[in-house]
Amino acid sequence: MLQSLLTPRRLWLALAAGCAGLVAASLVLTVWQNLHPCHLCIFQRLLYLLLACIGLAAGLLLPRPAAKGVGFLALPLAATGLGVATYQSWLQAQPPGSISCVGGEPGLIERLVEWLGRLQPELFLATGFCEEAELSLLGLSLANWSVLGFAACLALGYLAWRPIPERRLFSN
Repeated sequence: MLQSLLTPRRLWLALAAGCAGLVAASLVLTVWQNLHPCHLCIFQRLLYLLLACIGLAAGLLLPRPAAKGVGFLALPLAATGLGVATYQSWLQAQPPGSISCVGGEPGLIERLVEWLGRLQPELFLATGFCEEAELSLLGLSLANWSVLGFAACLALGYLAWRPIPERRLFSN
């Protein structure tokens, strides 16, 4: 029964809907709570957008073999997001004033976010600092929640990409 509910198509489409929902929630929270997203926040938003597109494409391409190739891209993207969100959570756990994400030479993520911010500021403009947790929900910062979100994306992507074989309780 569970096997029939967790089809690859449903899992890919759930990944797409969940990631699109997280992006929409981040945009609403940014405006509603007057938040100032940092470069890492914006990069995670971009990764969720890409994951939504990949999940939708893989779900729509099924049962064609191309779906497996497209869907595979979700795994490294979700793993990257998990790493970025974990790093941001670590930054936020440091004592105030002991560490900062600004001051050095801009890295690849910062340059990408700055470029995207010039193209589409409503979606990608970074105005905050990575080490500041402006909002907590149920005791977790948004970066902590993003760790959970990317872990869920990784699990969903893996289950959709490599479906669990059907097991029979009784064999002949």
